[in-house]
Amino acid sequence: MVNYNSVTDKVIEDIKAAVSCKVYVGEEINIDFFHDEMPIYGEGQPDVVVDVTSAEEVSNVVKICNENKIPVLARGAGTGLTGAGVSRFGGVMLNMQSMNKILSYDEENMVVKVEPGVLLNDLAEDCLTRGYMYPPDPGEKFATLGGNVATNAGGMRAVKYGTTRNYVRSMEVVLPTGEITQFGATVSKTSTGYSLKDLIIGSEGTLGIITELTLKIIPAPKETISLIVPYEDLDTCISTVPQLFKAHLNPQAIEFMEKEIVNMSEIYIGKSTFPKELEGIDIGAYLLITFDGNDEDELNDIIEEAAEVLMEAGAIDILVADTPNKIKEAWAARSSFLEAIESQTKLLDECDVVVPINMIAKYVHYVNERAKDFPFEVKSFGHAGDGNLHIYTCSNDMEKEEFVKEVEVFMKDIYGKAYEMGGQISGEHGIGFGKKEFLKIFEGDVNTELMRGIKKVFDPNMILNPNKVI
Repeated sequence: MVNYNSVTDKVIEDIKAAVSCKVYVGEEINIDFFHDEMPIYGEGQPDVVVDVTSAEEVSNVVKICNENKIPVLARGAGTGLTGAGVSRFGGVMLNMQSMNKILSYDEENMVVKVEPGVLLNDLAEDCLTRGYMYPPDPGEKFATLGGNVATNAGGMRAVKYGTTRNYVRSMEVVLPTGEITQFGATVSKTSTGYSLKDLIIGSEGTLGIITELTLKIIPAPKETISLIVPYEDLDTCISTVPQLFKAHLNPQAIEFMEKEIVNMSEIYIGKSTFPKELEGIDIGAYLLITFDGNDEDELNDIIEEAAEVLMEAGAIDILVADTPNKIKEAWAARSSFLEAIESQTKLLDECDVVVPINMIAKYVHYVNERAKDFPFEVKSFGHAGDGNLHIYTCSNDMEKEEFVKEVEVFMKDIYGKAYEMGGQISGEHGIGFGKKEFLKIFEGDVNTELMRGIKKVFDPNMILNPNKVI
Protein backbone atom coordinates (compact mmCIF):
# COMPACT_ATOMS: atom_id res chain seq x y z
CA MET A 1 0.00 0.00 0.00
CA VAL A 2 1.26 3.48 -0.92
CA ASN A 3 1.95 5.90 1.92
CA TYR A 4 0.39 9.23 1.04
CA ASN A 5 1.26 12.61 2.49
CA SER A 6 -1.22 14.72 4.42
CA VAL A 7 -2.88 17.82 3.02
CA THR A 8 -1.06 20.67 4.75
CA ASP A 9 -2.09 24.31 5.07
CA LYS A 10 0.53 25.13 2.44
CA VAL A 11 -0.96 22.62 -0.01
CA ILE A 12 -4.40 24.17 0.54
CA GLU A 13 -3.01 27.65 -0.10
CA ASP A 14 -1.22 26.42 -3.22
CA ILE A 15 -4.47 24.95 -4.54
CA LYS A 16 -6.40 28.15 -3.82
CA ALA A 17 -3.74 30.15 -5.64
CA ALA A 18 -3.85 27.80 -8.63
CA VAL A 19 -7.60 28.08 -9.32
CA SER A 20 -10.25 30.78 -9.58
CA CYS A 21 -13.08 28.48 -8.44
CA LYS A 22 -14.40 27.68 -4.98
CA VAL A 23 -12.29 25.54 -2.64
CA TYR A 24 -13.86 23.86 0.40
CA VAL A 25 -12.02 22.41 3.41
CA GLY A 26 -12.98 20.62 6.62
CA GLU A 27 -16.50 21.31 7.83
CA GLU A 28 -17.24 23.38 4.72
CA ILE A 29 -17.49 20.13 2.72
CA ASN A 30 -21.01 18.80 2.16
CA ILE A 31 -21.43 15.28 3.57
CA ASP A 32 -22.95 14.18 0.24
CA PHE A 33 -19.35 14.03 -1.03
CA PHE A 34 -18.50 11.32 1.53
CA HIS A 35 -20.32 8.46 -0.23
CA ASP A 36 -22.01 7.36 -3.45
CA GLU A 37 -25.38 5.62 -3.99
CA MET A 38 -24.16 2.35 -2.46
CA PRO A 39 -23.01 3.35 1.07
CA ILE A 40 -22.53 -0.30 2.10
CA TYR A 41 -19.02 0.04 0.60
CA GLY A 42 -18.10 2.68 3.16
CA GLU A 43 -17.53 6.41 3.33
CA GLY A 44 -14.50 8.65 3.02
CA GLN A 45 -14.05 12.33 3.75
CA PRO A 46 -11.88 14.38 1.38
CA ASP A 47 -9.69 17.02 3.00
CA VAL A 48 -10.37 19.43 0.15
CA VAL A 49 -13.11 19.75 -2.49
CA VAL A 50 -12.41 21.94 -5.52
CA ASP A 51 -15.23 23.07 -7.86
CA VAL A 52 -13.05 22.99 -10.96
CA THR A 53 -14.25 24.83 -14.07
CA SER A 54 -11.61 24.07 -16.72
CA ALA A 55 -8.97 21.59 -17.82
CA GLU A 56 -6.31 24.08 -16.76
CA GLU A 57 -7.66 24.20 -13.20
CA VAL A 58 -7.81 20.40 -13.09
CA SER A 59 -4.22 20.26 -14.35
CA ASN A 60 -3.00 22.81 -11.81
CA VAL A 61 -4.53 20.92 -8.88
CA VAL A 62 -3.35 17.51 -10.09
CA LYS A 63 0.23 18.80 -10.48
CA ILE A 64 0.19 19.99 -6.86
CA CYS A 65 -1.16 16.62 -5.70
CA ASN A 66 1.40 14.69 -7.74
CA GLU A 67 4.33 16.75 -6.47
CA ASN A 68 3.17 16.27 -2.87
CA LYS A 69 2.04 12.63 -3.28
CA ILE A 70 -1.54 13.39 -2.22
CA PRO A 71 -4.47 11.30 -3.51
CA VAL A 72 -6.85 13.05 -5.89
CA LEU A 73 -10.25 11.91 -7.16
CA ALA A 74 -12.53 13.34 -9.87
CA ARG A 75 -16.23 13.04 -9.05
CA GLY A 76 -19.38 13.74 -11.04
CA ALA A 77 -22.89 13.48 -9.63
CA GLY A 78 -22.02 10.74 -7.13
CA THR A 79 -24.59 8.29 -8.54
CA GLY A 80 -22.17 5.34 -8.77
CA LEU A 81 -22.95 1.98 -7.19
CA THR A 82 -19.50 0.54 -6.45
CA GLY A 83 -17.78 3.05 -4.15
CA ALA A 84 -15.56 4.31 -6.98
CA GLY A 85 -16.32 7.98 -6.28
CA VAL A 86 -15.36 7.93 -2.59
CA SER A 87 -12.18 9.46 -1.10
CA ARG A 88 -11.03 6.56 1.04
CA PHE A 89 -7.62 8.17 1.68
CA GLY A 90 -8.79 11.75 2.19
CA GLY A 91 -6.84 14.05 -0.09
CA VAL A 92 -8.38 16.22 -2.79
CA MET A 93 -11.69 15.72 -4.56
CA LEU A 94 -12.32 17.51 -7.86
CA ASN A 95 -16.02 18.27 -8.20
CA MET A 96 -16.62 18.17 -11.97
CA GLN A 97 -20.28 19.27 -11.86
CA SER A 98 -19.52 22.90 -12.73
CA MET A 99 -18.03 21.81 -16.07
CA ASN A 100 -21.52 21.32 -17.46
CA LYS A 101 -21.71 23.00 -20.86
CA ILE A 102 -22.83 21.46 -24.14
CA LEU A 103 -20.15 23.16 -26.21
CA SER A 104 -21.07 22.56 -29.86
CA TYR A 105 -22.71 20.29 -32.43
CA ASP A 106 -20.95 19.20 -35.61
CA GLU A 107 -23.89 18.04 -37.71
CA GLU A 108 -21.78 17.13 -40.73
CA ASN A 109 -19.76 14.64 -38.68
CA MET A 110 -22.71 13.78 -36.39
CA VAL A 111 -20.94 14.52 -33.10
CA VAL A 112 -21.49 16.76 -30.10
CA LYS A 113 -18.75 18.24 -27.91
CA VAL A 114 -19.50 18.45 -24.17
CA GLU A 115 -17.87 19.07 -20.82
CA PRO A 116 -17.81 16.06 -18.46
CA GLY A 117 -20.26 17.52 -15.94
CA VAL A 118 -23.16 17.64 -18.42
CA LEU A 119 -25.97 15.40 -17.19
CA LEU A 120 -27.05 12.52 -19.41
CA ASN A 121 -30.66 13.72 -19.26
CA ASP A 122 -29.71 17.23 -20.41
CA LEU A 123 -27.79 15.98 -23.44
CA ALA A 124 -30.51 13.47 -24.34
CA GLU A 125 -33.21 16.15 -24.27
CA ASP A 126 -31.09 18.71 -26.11
CA CYS A 127 -30.34 16.19 -28.87
CA LEU A 128 -34.04 15.41 -29.33
CA THR A 129 -34.88 19.09 -29.85
CA ARG A 130 -32.53 18.99 -32.84
CA GLY A 131 -33.83 15.72 -34.24
CA TYR A 132 -30.94 13.60 -32.94
CA MET A 133 -30.53 10.88 -30.34
CA TYR A 134 -27.65 10.14 -28.00
CA PRO A 135 -28.34 6.39 -27.67
CA PRO A 136 -26.68 5.36 -24.35
CA ASP A 137 -29.50 5.10 -21.84
CA PRO A 138 -28.34 4.13 -18.32
CA GLY A 139 -31.04 3.91 -15.67
CA GLU A 140 -29.70 6.93 -13.77
CA LYS A 141 -30.55 9.82 -16.11
CA PHE A 142 -28.99 12.43 -13.83
CA ALA A 143 -25.48 11.01 -13.83
CA THR A 144 -22.76 13.04 -15.54
CA LEU A 145 -21.44 12.07 -18.95
CA GLY A 146 -17.90 11.99 -17.56
CA GLY A 147 -19.05 9.40 -15.04
CA ASN A 148 -20.85 7.44 -17.76
CA VAL A 149 -17.65 7.27 -19.81
CA ALA A 150 -15.52 6.44 -16.75
CA THR A 151 -17.70 3.38 -16.08
CA ASN A 152 -18.63 2.58 -19.70
CA ALA A 153 -22.27 2.83 -18.65
CA GLY A 154 -24.65 0.62 -20.60
CA GLY A 155 -28.36 0.92 -20.01
CA MET A 156 -31.51 -0.35 -21.62
CA ARG A 157 -30.82 0.55 -25.25
CA ALA A 158 -27.45 -1.22 -25.30
CA VAL A 159 -29.01 -4.30 -26.92
CA LYS A 160 -29.54 -2.35 -30.18
CA TYR A 161 -27.22 0.63 -29.98
CA GLY A 162 -24.32 -0.49 -27.81
CA THR A 163 -22.79 0.99 -24.66
CA THR A 164 -21.21 4.38 -23.96
CA ARG A 165 -17.90 3.15 -25.39
CA ASN A 166 -19.46 2.96 -28.85
CA TYR A 167 -20.24 6.70 -28.81
CA VAL A 168 -16.97 8.22 -27.62
CA ARG A 169 -15.04 9.65 -30.56
CA SER A 170 -12.41 11.59 -28.65
CA MET A 171 -11.61 13.10 -25.27
CA GLU A 172 -9.41 15.64 -23.56
CA VAL A 173 -7.73 14.09 -20.53
CA VAL A 174 -5.62 15.39 -17.66
CA LEU A 175 -3.07 12.75 -16.73
CA PRO A 176 -2.03 12.09 -13.10
CA THR A 177 1.15 14.09 -13.79
CA GLY A 178 -0.97 17.12 -14.72
CA GLU A 179 -0.31 16.97 -18.45
CA ILE A 180 -3.27 17.72 -20.71
CA THR A 181 -3.60 15.47 -23.75
CA GLN A 182 -6.07 14.34 -26.41
CA PHE A 183 -7.09 10.74 -27.11
CA GLY A 184 -9.06 9.74 -30.22
CA ALA A 185 -10.38 11.95 -33.03
CA THR A 186 -13.60 12.97 -34.77
CA VAL A 187 -13.50 9.94 -37.05
CA SER A 188 -15.56 6.76 -37.21
CA LYS A 189 -12.61 4.38 -37.61
CA THR A 190 -8.98 4.34 -36.60
CA SER A 191 -6.07 1.92 -36.40
CA THR A 192 -3.49 4.29 -34.99
CA GLY A 193 -1.52 2.47 -32.33
CA TYR A 194 -2.91 1.35 -28.99
CA SER A 195 -6.36 2.79 -28.28
CA LEU A 196 -5.54 5.03 -25.32
CA LYS A 197 -9.05 6.46 -25.50
CA ASP A 198 -10.50 3.02 -24.85
CA LEU A 199 -8.23 2.51 -21.85
CA ILE A 200 -9.72 5.62 -20.23
CA ILE A 201 -13.29 4.47 -20.97
CA GLY A 202 -14.29 2.20 -18.10
CA SER A 203 -11.17 2.95 -16.03
CA GLU A 204 -13.28 4.60 -13.29
CA GLY A 205 -11.06 7.63 -12.92
CA THR A 206 -7.92 5.64 -12.09
CA LEU A 207 -5.88 6.51 -15.22
CA GLY A 208 -6.86 10.06 -16.14
CA ILE A 209 -9.43 12.81 -15.61
CA ILE A 210 -11.76 13.54 -18.52
CA THR A 211 -12.22 17.27 -19.13
CA GLU A 212 -13.94 17.24 -22.54
CA LEU A 213 -15.77 14.66 -24.69
CA THR A 214 -16.69 14.41 -28.35
CA LEU A 215 -19.64 12.01 -28.63
CA LYS A 216 -21.35 10.40 -31.60
CA ILE A 217 -25.04 11.13 -32.14
CA ILE A 218 -27.53 9.57 -34.57
CA PRO A 219 -30.82 10.67 -36.19
CA ALA A 220 -33.66 10.13 -33.72
CA PRO A 221 -36.07 7.35 -34.71
CA LYS A 222 -39.41 8.79 -35.81
CA GLU A 223 -41.61 6.16 -34.16
CA THR A 224 -41.37 4.12 -30.95
CA ILE A 225 -43.60 1.46 -29.47
CA SER A 226 -43.36 -0.67 -26.31
CA LEU A 227 -44.80 -4.05 -25.37
CA ILE A 228 -45.59 -5.37 -21.90
CA VAL A 229 -45.43 -9.15 -22.20
CA PRO A 230 -46.59 -11.20 -19.18
CA TYR A 231 -45.59 -14.81 -18.50
CA GLU A 232 -46.58 -17.41 -15.97
CA ASP A 233 -42.99 -18.01 -14.84
CA LEU A 234 -39.52 -16.51 -15.15
CA ASP A 235 -37.90 -19.38 -17.05
CA THR A 236 -40.40 -19.15 -19.90
CA CYS A 237 -40.09 -15.37 -19.87
CA ILE A 238 -36.33 -15.21 -20.28
CA SER A 239 -36.14 -18.18 -22.63
CA THR A 240 -38.15 -16.12 -25.12
CA VAL A 241 -35.37 -13.59 -25.69
CA PRO A 242 -33.12 -15.61 -28.05
CA GLN A 243 -36.18 -16.34 -30.20
CA LEU A 244 -36.56 -12.61 -30.94
CA PHE A 245 -33.02 -12.43 -32.26
CA LYS A 246 -33.40 -15.64 -34.26
CA ALA A 247 -36.42 -14.03 -35.96
CA HIS A 248 -34.16 -11.11 -37.02
CA LEU A 249 -36.13 -8.65 -34.94
CA ASN A 250 -34.06 -5.75 -33.64
CA PRO A 251 -35.52 -4.41 -30.37
CA GLN A 252 -34.25 -1.15 -28.92
CA ALA A 253 -34.57 -2.59 -25.41
CA ILE A 254 -35.60 -5.84 -23.73
CA GLU A 255 -35.98 -5.87 -19.96
CA PHE A 256 -37.05 -8.77 -17.74
CA MET A 257 -38.53 -8.48 -14.29
CA GLU A 258 -40.18 -10.69 -11.71
CA LYS A 259 -43.57 -9.82 -10.25
CA GLU A 260 -42.20 -9.02 -6.77
CA ILE A 261 -39.98 -6.18 -8.00
CA VAL A 262 -42.78 -4.84 -10.20
CA ASN A 263 -45.18 -4.81 -7.25
CA MET A 264 -42.60 -3.00 -5.11
CA SER A 265 -41.99 -0.39 -7.79
CA GLU A 266 -45.67 0.24 -8.50
CA ILE A 267 -46.28 0.81 -4.79
CA TYR A 268 -43.38 3.27 -4.82
CA ILE A 269 -44.66 5.29 -7.82
CA GLY A 270 -48.32 4.93 -6.83
CA LYS A 271 -49.51 3.61 -10.19
CA SER A 272 -50.23 0.12 -11.50
CA THR A 273 -49.56 -0.65 -15.18
CA PHE A 274 -48.51 -4.31 -15.26
CA PRO A 275 -51.32 -6.94 -15.09
CA LYS A 276 -51.15 -9.34 -12.15
CA GLU A 277 -53.54 -11.96 -13.53
CA LEU A 278 -54.77 -12.78 -17.03
CA GLU A 279 -57.17 -15.49 -18.21
CA GLY A 280 -57.15 -16.94 -14.69
CA ILE A 281 -53.35 -17.28 -14.71
CA ASP A 282 -51.19 -15.60 -12.06
CA ILE A 283 -48.40 -13.62 -13.73
CA GLY A 284 -44.90 -14.52 -12.50
CA ALA A 285 -42.65 -12.42 -14.76
CA TYR A 286 -42.64 -9.90 -17.57
CA LEU A 287 -40.69 -8.76 -20.58
CA LEU A 288 -40.77 -5.05 -21.39
CA ILE A 289 -39.74 -4.56 -25.01
CA THR A 290 -39.31 -1.41 -27.10
CA PHE A 291 -39.00 -1.24 -30.89
CA ASP A 292 -38.24 1.87 -32.92
CA GLY A 293 -38.43 2.66 -36.61
CA ASN A 294 -38.87 5.27 -39.31
CA ASP A 295 -42.66 5.07 -39.71
CA GLU A 296 -45.79 3.53 -38.29
CA ASP A 297 -46.17 0.95 -41.05
CA GLU A 298 -42.66 -0.39 -40.41
CA LEU A 299 -43.37 -0.70 -36.69
CA ASN A 300 -46.72 -2.40 -37.27
CA ASP A 301 -45.00 -5.07 -39.35
CA ILE A 302 -42.38 -5.57 -36.62
CA ILE A 303 -45.00 -5.81 -33.88
CA GLU A 304 -47.05 -8.34 -35.83
CA GLU A 305 -44.03 -10.59 -36.31
CA ALA A 306 -42.86 -10.09 -32.71
CA ALA A 307 -46.32 -10.96 -31.38
CA GLU A 308 -46.26 -14.25 -33.24
CA VAL A 309 -42.83 -15.16 -31.82
CA LEU A 310 -43.79 -14.14 -28.28
CA MET A 311 -47.05 -16.05 -28.19
CA GLU A 312 -45.45 -19.19 -29.61
CA ALA A 313 -42.78 -18.91 -26.89
CA GLY A 314 -45.33 -18.93 -24.08
CA ALA A 315 -46.48 -15.34 -23.52
CA ILE A 316 -49.93 -15.10 -21.94
CA ASP A 317 -50.78 -11.86 -23.73
CA ILE A 318 -49.20 -8.81 -25.35
CA LEU A 319 -50.09 -5.31 -24.17
CA VAL A 320 -49.16 -2.55 -26.61
CA ALA A 321 -48.11 0.94 -25.52
CA ASP A 322 -48.30 3.00 -28.69
CA THR A 323 -48.54 6.62 -27.52
CA PRO A 324 -45.86 8.72 -25.73
CA ASN A 325 -47.93 8.72 -22.52
CA LYS A 326 -48.54 4.96 -22.57
CA ILE A 327 -44.85 4.31 -23.28
CA LYS A 328 -43.87 6.58 -20.40
CA GLU A 329 -46.25 4.73 -18.07
CA ALA A 330 -44.97 1.34 -19.21
CA TRP A 331 -41.38 2.29 -18.39
CA ALA A 332 -42.11 4.24 -15.19
CA ALA A 333 -42.09 1.15 -12.97
CA ARG A 334 -38.89 -0.21 -14.56
CA SER A 335 -37.12 3.13 -14.20
CA SER A 336 -37.96 3.25 -10.48
CA PHE A 337 -36.70 -0.20 -9.46
CA LEU A 338 -33.60 0.99 -7.59
CA GLU A 339 -35.40 3.85 -5.84
CA ALA A 340 -38.21 1.48 -4.86
CA ILE A 341 -35.76 -1.02 -3.37
CA GLU A 342 -33.86 1.72 -1.54
CA SER A 343 -37.05 3.19 -0.08
CA GLN A 344 -38.08 -0.15 1.45
CA THR A 345 -34.69 -1.60 2.45
CA LYS A 346 -32.27 -0.75 5.28
CA LEU A 347 -29.30 -2.88 4.16
CA LEU A 348 -28.60 -3.22 0.46
CA ASP A 349 -25.89 -4.59 -1.82
CA GLU A 350 -26.00 -5.39 -5.52
CA CYS A 351 -24.18 -6.80 -8.48
CA ASP A 352 -24.60 -6.20 -12.21
CA VAL A 353 -23.18 -9.48 -13.42
CA VAL A 354 -23.27 -10.25 -17.15
CA VAL A 355 -23.73 -13.68 -18.79
CA PRO A 356 -24.41 -14.87 -22.36
CA ILE A 357 -28.08 -14.32 -23.21
CA ASN A 358 -28.72 -18.05 -23.69
CA MET A 359 -27.58 -18.57 -20.09
CA ILE A 360 -29.80 -15.92 -18.45
CA ALA A 361 -32.64 -18.24 -17.44
CA LYS A 362 -30.30 -20.92 -16.11
CA TYR A 363 -28.25 -18.32 -14.22
CA VAL A 364 -31.22 -16.56 -12.61
CA HIS A 365 -32.63 -19.94 -11.58
CA TYR A 366 -29.28 -20.77 -9.96
CA VAL A 367 -29.20 -17.41 -8.12
CA ASN A 368 -32.73 -17.88 -6.81
CA GLU A 369 -31.95 -21.38 -5.58
CA ARG A 370 -28.73 -20.27 -3.82
CA ALA A 371 -30.57 -17.33 -2.24
CA LYS A 372 -32.69 -19.79 -0.26
CA ASP A 373 -29.58 -20.64 1.79
CA PHE A 374 -29.04 -17.04 2.98
CA PRO A 375 -30.84 -14.87 5.56
CA PHE A 376 -31.53 -11.96 3.17
CA GLU A 377 -33.94 -11.44 0.28
CA VAL A 378 -32.75 -11.40 -3.33
CA LYS A 379 -34.49 -9.32 -5.99
CA SER A 380 -33.48 -9.62 -9.64
CA PHE A 381 -34.18 -7.76 -12.86
CA GLY A 382 -32.10 -6.81 -15.84
CA HIS A 383 -31.34 -6.27 -19.49
CA ALA A 384 -32.52 -9.49 -21.08
CA GLY A 385 -31.23 -8.49 -24.49
CA ASP A 386 -27.56 -8.33 -23.47
CA GLY A 387 -27.35 -10.63 -20.43
CA ASN A 388 -26.67 -7.85 -17.90
CA LEU A 389 -28.48 -8.76 -14.68
CA HIS A 390 -29.09 -6.63 -11.59
CA ILE A 391 -29.19 -8.78 -8.47
CA TYR A 392 -29.94 -7.03 -5.17
CA THR A 393 -29.46 -8.48 -1.69
CA CYS A 394 -31.83 -6.82 0.78
CA SER A 395 -32.43 -6.99 4.52
CA ASN A 396 -34.36 -5.00 7.10
CA ASP A 397 -33.55 -7.07 10.19
CA MET A 398 -29.91 -8.24 9.94
CA GLU A 399 -26.98 -6.55 11.67
CA LYS A 400 -24.74 -4.76 9.17
CA GLU A 401 -21.63 -6.83 10.01
CA GLU A 402 -23.51 -10.11 9.54
CA PHE A 403 -25.15 -8.83 6.32
CA VAL A 404 -21.79 -7.85 4.76
CA LYS A 405 -20.25 -11.20 5.71
CA GLU A 406 -23.13 -13.27 4.32
CA VAL A 407 -23.39 -11.20 1.13
CA GLU A 408 -19.69 -11.67 0.41
CA VAL A 409 -20.14 -15.46 0.49
CA PHE A 410 -23.20 -15.22 -1.75
CA MET A 411 -21.55 -12.85 -4.24
CA LYS A 412 -18.42 -14.99 -4.51
CA ASP A 413 -20.61 -17.98 -5.29
CA ILE A 414 -22.75 -16.32 -7.97
CA TYR A 415 -19.76 -14.57 -9.59
CA GLY A 416 -18.07 -17.93 -9.84
CA LYS A 417 -21.15 -19.36 -11.55
CA ALA A 418 -21.22 -16.40 -13.96
CA TYR A 419 -17.62 -17.06 -15.03
CA GLU A 420 -18.40 -20.76 -15.34
CA MET A 421 -21.16 -19.82 -17.79
CA GLY A 422 -18.91 -17.49 -19.80
CA GLY A 423 -19.79 -14.22 -18.08
CA GLN A 424 -18.03 -11.52 -16.05
CA ILE A 425 -18.43 -9.51 -12.86
CA SER A 426 -19.84 -6.27 -14.25
CA GLY A 427 -21.81 -5.28 -17.31
CA GLU A 428 -22.04 -1.54 -16.64
CA HIS A 429 -21.55 -0.41 -13.02
CA GLY A 430 -17.83 -1.12 -12.85
CA ILE A 431 -15.61 -2.48 -10.08
CA GLY A 432 -14.83 0.51 -7.88
CA PHE A 433 -13.91 -0.36 -4.31
CA GLY A 434 -16.69 -2.84 -3.60
CA LYS A 435 -15.86 -5.45 -6.25
CA LYS A 436 -12.07 -5.30 -6.62
CA GLU A 437 -11.41 -8.43 -4.56
CA PHE A 438 -13.76 -10.37 -6.82
CA LEU A 439 -11.98 -8.99 -9.89
CA LYS A 440 -8.68 -10.33 -8.58
CA ILE A 441 -10.17 -13.76 -7.88
CA PHE A 442 -12.02 -14.27 -11.14
CA GLU A 443 -9.92 -12.37 -13.68
CA GLY A 444 -6.79 -14.08 -12.36
CA ASP A 445 -3.20 -13.03 -11.72
CA VAL A 446 -2.16 -12.53 -15.35
CA ASN A 447 -4.98 -10.13 -16.22
CA THR A 448 -4.79 -8.35 -12.88
CA GLU A 449 -1.06 -7.75 -13.24
CA LEU A 450 -1.55 -6.38 -16.76
CA MET A 451 -4.10 -3.91 -15.37
CA ARG A 452 -1.77 -3.00 -12.52
CA GLY A 453 1.05 -2.39 -15.02
CA ILE A 454 -1.16 -0.06 -17.06
CA LYS A 455 -2.02 1.84 -13.90
CA LYS A 456 1.67 2.30 -13.05
CA VAL A 457 2.49 3.64 -16.53
CA PHE A 458 -0.27 6.25 -16.36
CA ASP A 459 0.11 7.05 -12.66
CA PRO A 460 3.64 6.41 -11.31
CA ASN A 461 2.85 7.90 -7.88
CA MET A 462 -0.50 6.09 -7.62
CA ILE A 463 -2.33 9.29 -6.64
CA LEU A 464 -5.37 9.05 -8.92
CA ASN A 465 -8.43 7.45 -7.25
CA PRO A 466 -6.28 4.94 -5.35
CA ASN A 467 -7.41 1.48 -4.24
CA LYS A 468 -10.16 1.27 -6.83
CA VAL A 469 -10.62 -1.42 -9.53
CA ILE A 470 -7.32 -3.21 -8.71
